[in-house]
Amino acid sequence: MKKYLYFSVFISGLTSLALEMAASRLLGNTFGTSNLVWASIIGLILLYLAGGYFLGGYWADRSPHYRTFFLILILAAVSIAVVPVISRPILRLAANAFNELQLGIMFGSFTVVMILFVIPVTLLGTASPFAIRLAATDSRNLGRVSGRIYAISTIGSFIGTFLPVLVLIPLIGTYKTFLVIAVVLGLVGLLGLWLTASKKSALVGMIILAISTPVLLSAGFSSTDKSTPNLIY
Repeated sequence: MKKYLYFSVFISGLTSLALEMAASRLLGNTFGTSNLVWASIIGLILLYLAGGYFLGGYWADRSPHYRTFFLILILAAVSIAVVPVISRPILRLAANAFNELQLGIMFGSFTVVMILFVIPVTLLGTASPFAIRLAATDSRNLGRVSGRIYAISTIGSFIGTFLPVLVLIPLIGTYKTFLVIAVVLGLVGLLGLWLTASKKSALVGMIILAISTPVLLSAGFSSTDKSTPNLIY
């Protein structure tokens, strides 16, 4: 079971950076890709991860069970899937505000969209400290276990940096990239739940995922939400 725990940490690390890269693309169509936009995305996501590390350590001590760990991953997957859906009308409002030079509305829209990432990124941040609590059965090897887990998570993050940029976004677009990330993380959580806790709950979750995924993937966003024709700058 420890090997699957390490695999789950790898996927959570991959997801966290893939989510960050997808977020930059989601916001870039409306707010651009200036240094200020990138600094806001990176800074706030790091802040959310810091909250996740703190919460994960506390949560792991309160409920040191595999079931809790995998339920957190499933909840993170669900929250990732709803980000592009909820952000769509907000981004359209921001694009219209930009066309009319209503900078207050535009700034407010950017803030709201970034707040949408609080739940998924914070939950992803809980994975590593929670996994350390589950994997470290002997205090004598605690340093080795924690180092291994953070190394695995960082390797996952390295792959997650390039996967959406080079593969997912060019092939399927930003909207579906969020969904693919969410589905992969959800499957990892459900399979872990199947292996360690409740097979019935995991089966129900897999059925829901199998039904909802094709419906969500069949939908999509237009390439731009800008209402002004031929607007470049």
